[in-house]
Amino acid sequence: MTVHAFISHLGWALLDFVWQGALIGCASAVLLLALRNARAELRYLVACGGLLLCLAWPAGALLLRLSHGEDAGAAALPLGQLLAGGVAQADGWRDALGRNLAWLVGAWACCAAALALRMVLGLAWIGQAARRDAGNAQWQARLDRLARGFGIARTVRLRIVDGLASPVAAGWWKPVVLVPAALVSGMPPQLLEALLAHELAHVRRGDYLVNLVQSVIETLLFYHPAVWWISHRIRVEREHIADDLAARRLGSPRRLALALSELEKLQFAQMPLAVAANGGNLVGRIRRLVRPGRQALDWKAALPVLGLAAVCVAGCAQAPASAVSSESRAAPAHAGEVTRALARFETCEKPIYPAGAVAQKLAGTVTLRFLIDTDGTVADAVVQNSSGTASLDEAARVAIAKCRFTPATAGGKPQRAWVPVQYVWSLA
Repeated sequence: MTVHAFISHLGWALLDFVWQGALIGCASAVLLLALRNARAELRYLVACGGLLLCLAWPAGALLLRLSHGEDAGAAALPLGQLLAGGVAQADGWRDALGRNLAWLVGAWACCAAALALRMVLGLAWIGQAARRDAGNAQWQARLDRLARGFGIARTVRLRIVDGLASPVAAGWWKPVVLVPAALVSGMPPQLLEALLAHELAHVRRGDYLVNLVQSVIETLLFYHPAVWWISHRIRVEREHIADDLAARRLGSPRRLALALSELEKLQFAQMPLAVAANGGNLVGRIRRLVRPGRQALDWKAALPVLGLAAVCVAGCAQAPASAVSSESRAAPAHAGEVTRALARFETCEKPIYPAGAVAQKLAGTVTLRFLIDTDGTVADAVVQNSSGTASLDEAARVAIAKCRFTPATAGGKPQRAWVPVQYVWSLA
């Protein structure tokens, strides 16, 4: 497979995720809304499932494109078909995007690389802070006692650092809790111990690994708001779970709430690459610990979500409805019906195998796109996915361009439209 073909497949997978991510985001929002009074663990699992699906769907689609060599634009932009008014117009959108896929993929790669570098630098800073010999024997003893209470068999190191927002749990195989020096000197010991219990709850659950996976998905799919929203909900629910575990261990939810209240007064900024005690909405977490209760349904927030979900479902329903079967293409077009251009193979001549390709035993599949005029003639022809051999691509393009086509129609009137055609070169 050529580099051009890979870029094409990757570009269409990224573009398809625009509507795929919208569907996942809407479904996650509806489920989380319905589970607003369920246990935080259940909402956490739903949000994690939604985020993993955000990665699995485009990744699976890309693997299918790479393995089957299918037309990169054939299944793209179902919502574009709905908004543009039909297949003929959607072909124009696909063609315009197809010509700029290299630029789109390049811009995506540059942004993803910048975010990846930021993530690596953050992890390097955490690793360097964890290796510093800046512990405190008294607080290390307290941390060890709390860890045993949580059933953590591994040694959890404690490091006191400057310039940190709040206590941070990092590492999985060799976990470490980083504590700001300002908290050690400025917060009452019993409140700081409550924050350490919260961090040990993260260590007990292995939340650091999940947070790393979140950061990777955010880096790859940074351009979609649904990814950031779902990831934010994961962090919110994760903090709620850690609060519940810490409060049960301490035996006093109000003690943890008071510690979070003191932490809020310090107005520290949040560290996104670690599992910190000041994650989520501190005021909301304090209220939840002090006054737990059922959450009322906010219809003002729910209506936009349901509306977007309806648009996404309608867009997906439009895609198969617009894919007209070969039998219906042959029937007369009714008012409002849209048909795609169809090759009349009796007018085509079989492409001639280039002599050089025969001698070298070259083969492959080329995907071409033809602009079919209203009279059924080919107005333009381009190679979309190469077979890997320029002579095979050109021979197929020249031969098939001589074919006659039944033009695309919209409302019974012929329309100019692009149509994909694949040709398989084989010596067998």
